[in-house]
Amino acid sequence: MGARPRRLTRVLGSLLLLAMLAAGPPASAQPTADVAGAVAKWTVFFAEDSPDSVLALYDDDAVLWGTLSPTLLAGKPAVRGYFERAFKALPGHRVTFGEQRIRIYGDIAINSGYYTFTHVKDGQVQTIPARYSFVYRKRGNDWLIVDHHSSATPAPPK
Repeated sequence: MGARPRRLTRVLGSLLLLAMLAAGPPASAQPTADVAGAVAKWTVFFAEDSPDSVLALYDDDAVLWGTLSPTLLAGKPAVRGYFERAFKALPGHRVTFGEQRIRIYGDIAINSGYYTFTHVKDGQVQTIPARYSFVYRKRGNDWLIVDHHSSATPAPPK
């Protein structure tokens, strides 16, 4: 291929890229990015040790199967109580998200994957690998959690 066809290919490729950038992201990319942003907020608020901040991300009638809870918790007062207890039980708590699968269905979004909780016990960092599903409902401009299931990752079968 000569210099002129390569240059023409580069110019056309650049024009195509500019046209795609000017058009903006595909319609389905924005809600996915918004849900990913809600997950990022949850990560930060969880580490802040503030039940009020975390609770603001949940819908009024949200349900939670917490990693440390033997019972299903329903409504904001129950969800708040869970986080208050969890934060006390896990000093220095943090969470790191691994693989996430975000799917959008109109004003409902589901994010499933795994995360790892860390905390400090007796001066040692402890980890709790877990799997999760967050179900969100769009309320105005916000994606609020309506269902949150979290469970410790089981050991592989022997």
